[in-house]
Amino acid sequence: MKGLGLALVVLVTLSLFLAAGCPPVQVPDPEEASPAVAVVGPRNVIFFHPDGYGLSHWNILRFWLVGPDGRLNWDRLSHMAPYTEHMRDALTAGSHGGATVHAYGVKVAWDSFGLDKHEVITALSGRQMSIMEEAIQAGFATALIQTGCITEPGTAAFVASVEDRRMKEEIARQVIESGVDVILSGGERYLLPAGVIGRHGKKGERTDGLNLIERAKELGYTVVYNRDELKAAVGRTTKVLGVFAHRHTFNDRTEERLRAEGLPHYWPEAPTIAEMAAATLEIFARYPKATTNGFFIVAEDEGTDNFGNVANSIGSFEAGKRADEAFGVFADFVEQNPNTLLITAADSSAGAKNILGPGPEALKRHLEEHGGNVGKIGFNTGPDGEWVLVPLDGIDGAGTAPFLAAPDKAGNRLPFAVATVSADVSGSIVARAMGLNAELVTRLGVVDNTDIYRIMYYTLFEEWLGKAEIVTP
Repeated sequence: MKGLGLALVVLVTLSLFLAAGCPPVQVPDPEEASPAVAVVGPRNVIFFHPDGYGLSHWNILRFWLVGPDGRLNWDRLSHMAPYTEHMRDALTAGSHGGATVHAYGVKVAWDSFGLDKHEVITALSGRQMSIMEEAIQAGFATALIQTGCITEPGTAAFVASVEDRRMKEEIARQVIESGVDVILSGGERYLLPAGVIGRHGKKGERTDGLNLIERAKELGYTVVYNRDELKAAVGRTTKVLGVFAHRHTFNDRTEERLRAEGLPHYWPEAPTIAEMAAATLEIFARYPKATTNGFFIVAEDEGTDNFGNVANSIGSFEAGKRADEAFGVFADFVEQNPNTLLITAADSSAGAKNILGPGPEALKRHLEEHGGNVGKIGFNTGPDGEWVLVPLDGIDGAGTAPFLAAPDKAGNRLPFAVATVSADVSGSIVARAMGLNAELVTRLGVVDNTDIYRIMYYTLFEEWLGKAEIVTP
């Protein structure tokens, strides 16, 4: 934790320096430039939020999945800039406050969920509505796609407002009654009254007696519970509620605990986020509201955050692989439909993961010292200048054999281990985009978390809200 404290001191010092000595510089108004792509037909926005996945995560995933010379689907998003995540009262964002900024376009307190702490938010648009609520009112087709529980803030904060993120029952109710056309997630526990056995074999936990599954049916939703039922629903309905797990569609525990309990990283009967994405796009392709007015999708992979925050490296890789498959689905759609913006960012770095991939001689010595497995690495120095050692992760957790990267151009599979620092930390986050107005990410140079809203709003409603400011020396 001393390393984290030092990083925070450096960040605070730098922020004070910039604030004291450097004037804000206006970024050119996008409306002063001609659009890069002629817009034909309705405008669409896809905001995909692989929670907790920073630049280091994507670089490690590239090594593991396609090799150091390969390219991910994520790499197809050609416009990229550093992302600043700070909140009104904190440098490091939490999931609920970060999502609230994305949904409303203004800085809020760290502990916020669709509110500014306890106060109603006036969004950057000047309205007391989130961007998704405005999209619903304007007639866009809408979707929330979530690998975690229905109450996860990365999606839920776009349509739910509560004073405490632990108010799960109220969050779930607001999501179900939000008017969003397609809702795909886990979280059956918060949709059924206490004691009622759900399709996933466990009891509901609502204390107010509400059965939100029945309420969803009253509102016109077709309710599905697994991959096969989702596939069957495509083509015969335009309102879908997917309830794919009692809690999350994944088991966010350490490698050691999953092994001991015989649990998979992801429940096999639940659709992957790529399958959820493909199903949603197919539904919208047949939905007159979407084909006439356009659509707005907010998608989140929560496993990318949760596995990183419990130092489960192979789980983090599996979550990243699934997120990258979803990027492939979305990117293919954008290439065929250039009136669509695909934009992405995380709001923090889960575990601030980095790799250790030393040269052959150093690796040989390390493995010999630890019986062929990965050992420990110095994270920071103690009071007497000695290194404080922390475990490295191998293929099945701490103290196991090293990972092997996918082959490089020469066919070599190079070994590496993973170092995890802590839970959610700041730094190493980037925003990327492709499609309609994606060049705004590059033109801004640095993308603030409020700019995610600004760019999405401009794409949906053709109005640039205010002048984005950056600070330069």
